Amino acid sequence: MNQSIKIDPYGFREYDARWLYDKDINAEGIIQLGKGLGTQIIQHTDKKNPRVIVGHDYRSYSEEIKTGLVKGLISTGCFIEDIGLSLSPMVYFAQFNLNADAVAMITASHNENGWTGVKMGIQKGLTHAPEEMKELKDITINKKFITGKGQIKEIKNYQEVYKKDLIQKNRIKKKIKAVVACGNGTAGIFAPDILREIGCEVIELDCNLDWTFPKYNPNPEDLKMLHEIAKEVKNNKADIGFGFDGDGDRVGVIDNQGNEIFSDKIGLLIARNLSSLHKNSKFVVDVKSTGLYTNDKILKENQCETIYWKTGHSHIKRKVFYEKALAGFEKSGHFFFNQPLGYGYDDGINSAIQVCHLLDKKNKMMSEIINEIPITFQSPTMAPYCKDEEKYKVVEILVKQIEKIKESKIKIDNQEIQEVLTVNGVRFSFKDGSWGLIRASSNKPSLVIVTESPTSNERKINIFRFIDELLQKTGKIGKYDQKI
Repeated sequence: MNQSIKIDPYGFREYDARWLYDKDINAEGIIQLGKGLGTQIIQHTDKKNPRVIVGHDYRSYSEEIKTGLVKGLISTGCFIEDIGLSLSPMVYFAQFNLNADAVAMITASHNENGWTGVKMGIQKGLTHAPEEMKELKDITINKKFITGKGQIKEIKNYQEVYKKDLIQKNRIKKKIKAVVACGNGTAGIFAPDILREIGCEVIELDCNLDWTFPKYNPNPEDLKMLHEIAKEVKNNKADIGFGFDGDGDRVGVIDNQGNEIFSDKIGLLIARNLSSLHKNSKFVVDVKSTGLYTNDKILKENQCETIYWKTGHSHIKRKVFYEKALAGFEKSGHFFFNQPLGYGYDDGINSAIQVCHLLDKKNKMMSEIINEIPITFQSPTMAPYCKDEEKYKVVEILVKQIEKIKESKIKIDNQEIQEVLTVNGVRFSFKDGSWGLIRASSNKPSLVIVTESPTSNERKINIFRFIDELLQKTGKIGKYDQKI
């Protein structure tokens, strides 16, 4: 008897697909997803038998999911090249290296056990954006499948090809002592080897693979993971600490004193370091990132331009690609390096390597390098509740109000708004570099609020108060997850 198909439509997210297995999607549902993805790939590549690179992360059920997905893909006519246990960036790399037509990586990244998902892409170096996800959902849920005859071949030892590519281009002269933490996730069999081979002295922390994640989830935004890395850095008098997420596309950084450095500031340090070698470059950052890029003296000296863009790894990746930017940085720890540094996709290990180059080039400790950039007072990301069906309308109203305030030259904390950016909600900035952001969350019923001031903590708070007052007046706002 055939098992009935279970596939929750809400699992089709903005940039990838994620479900609780077997609660929201079952084995039959995974096969359906494979048929949907295979159909979509064939329609977009105009090939009867497109070549699709497939890999999976180290979770107890990931191989089972991959088998189901591959079954669906083959039924549409796709030729599968299975590279086995992988990181997401290794799958992206393989598409370039093997010149394939599409990719599908089985991973739920840093989500808790029980979750599964697929990161996928057709155009090289780019993952699905909202339009592609919408199309995939429509094909899958409404069973608009193509049928064909596909096949599968296994590609052995591909991990070595990926490792070699990163090692050969990136050897360093200085012996950097690095704590490498992988939270027992898949990066454990990649990151220590690669960093050791480029010339680091590596202290491993939870790098053995264990799909029960006995200590904490491999997530560089998880405070428990960051505290463990900080402790290890101090105990070993290390130069730097790196924490990688479950599928290796993000990294968190801890300096030699055990302090976490936010990814937008790491991005600025890397951009400064790259700008002297690559003058007239463009960098892309998301709207939640520090305002320091705009007036940075080193970036200005090297005629580099920074573009603020929509939050979300798929958005930043595409912007980096279309602008031919040298690199892109997202506050959540996704970094994107274009040629000659990478292929434009997010790779946490390549990001860590760029930090090593920074330390290699400067004869200073990480804590000294971070002190070279101005101190700013930055709020955490605050998320006040707002219904999914109302959040975008609320943001629209606020955009108009803020544009009106700017036109009327109304002062906030004795300053007029100088610039209003509306690519993703509204980010308004002042002459001194202070700014505030209001946008709708892409995956939760809430808004996202961030404020920052290079002038004072008080100004940061006053900008937040101004935003909160506007929000309360709408009558559509619930409780904040955290507040300043």
